[in-house]
Amino acid sequence: MRILFAGAECAPFVKTGGLGDVLGALPNELAERGDDVGVVLPLYQDIPDKYRQKMQYQGNFIVPVGWRNQYCGIFTYKHHGVTYFFIDNEYYFKRPGIYGYYDDGERFAYFQQAVIMMMERFNFIPSILHCNDYHTAFIPFLLHEKWGFVDAYRGIKTVLTIHNLEFQGKYNAKTLPGFFNMGYDWFDSGIVRQSGDVNWMKTGILYADRVTTVSPSYAREIQTPEFGQGLDGILRMCSHKVTGILNGIDFKRYNPETDPDIKANYNVRKLRKKVQNKIALQKELGLKRAAHIPLIGMVTRLTAQKGCQLLVDELDNILQFNVQVAILGNGDPFYEHALSEIAKRHPGKMSLTLAFDTKLAQRIYAGADSFLMPSAFEPCGLSQLIALHYGTLPVVHQIGGLADTVWVYDKTKNEGTGFGFKEFSGYQMVQAIKKMLAAYGEKDIWFKMQRTAMKSDFSWHKSASDYQWIYGELVD
Repeated sequence: MRILFAGAECAPFVKTGGLGDVLGALPNELAERGDDVGVVLPLYQDIPDKYRQKMQYQGNFIVPVGWRNQYCGIFTYKHHGVTYFFIDNEYYFKRPGIYGYYDDGERFAYFQQAVIMMMERFNFIPSILHCNDYHTAFIPFLLHEKWGFVDAYRGIKTVLTIHNLEFQGKYNAKTLPGFFNMGYDWFDSGIVRQSGDVNWMKTGILYADRVTTVSPSYAREIQTPEFGQGLDGILRMCSHKVTGILNGIDFKRYNPETDPDIKANYNVRKLRKKVQNKIALQKELGLKRAAHIPLIGMVTRLTAQKGCQLLVDELDNILQFNVQVAILGNGDPFYEHALSEIAKRHPGKMSLTLAFDTKLAQRIYAGADSFLMPSAFEPCGLSQLIALHYGTLPVVHQIGGLADTVWVYDKTKNEGTGFGFKEFSGYQMVQAIKKMLAAYGEKDIWFKMQRTAMKSDFSWHKSASDYQWIYGELVD
């Protein structure tokens, strides 16, 4: 089967979060199983030279974007059986970062049309075109309504994966002619309209042959007003084609036994070596060096979605316990400032690093005893999966993918892989942390939980099989 993934980011080339990790891992897993797999993404300025030097130029064509005719160059790079296509346009993509520009709508309107035009011009017509998040969610509509006359495209089936429903691609009606050379009829009829805007995500949900989310719980949650971000009615209407499939992690990349970025490598049989990473991390971050003090780690975006309001409310109280906290992340200036002030009040007990640092992240996964994820909502979450594999027991808000992946500790059976709270409140978060600290004091229980966590299989093996099953249903 030939599968083409379209997305705004893909590890190891460029990524900001879980979407990049998924597009970096799932295509590789499918290629190893014998599928003919391609991935298409923009040729961003930030893609390292070590990859650029291996790319091969294939040719170019013109993409109409409203009244503009924009250049589109195609470069390819083959790695581990996957063909990566890079859309080259310096006007749109020769700038730092990926998102957050005033013209993101135009940039990704161009990208989506370039993806469709590239397939025929460079003879990569897939059986499945797998779109990801709002940046490519308009493709199923464009493929059917604008390029439906192309014979080669009529057999293509589309899958749309929602990694985060919060971001939907909402634009003025004028973007239909201005970006896509299409009339207002699609807006006036309500097909692409949602709350007065053109909404790419809503349109993709309607037009895609299948819609997936990154966990079963999130698939259910987004069909409710509380988590549906205004699209719950559309999702309930399309519930027959909505499926939740858990993300996995790359066990080759995230492996405490071979991780080059941590102080001491260890595995489930040599778990006691993990403490060497803790002592090294305490030294690095200016925390009191003491193996017996439980260390809570966080690697996160500092946003309301990640539960930072709970941290601001309760960290002073948490730090009254015999505990240390190490936080790595950046984001909302309000939370950056508030957490900085808390850290100043607790020298030696709290460390705050306002940065995006993948190597320090690995040292926190390996060195911390517990990993805090109090997200307000979490489609899947990858951090808790990495933490579990490193024997760092999560404390989570039991929502979305966190509820699906963390086996909450049962004191009556002394079983579990982490700790949780159901009500989104600072009080309940603190109660879960207190349960974690109590279990930490029982070393036999703690080691048993660590070993169970490290043996949990959240690799891509099962998830890839679930995707193959969906693809097979569509193609048969």
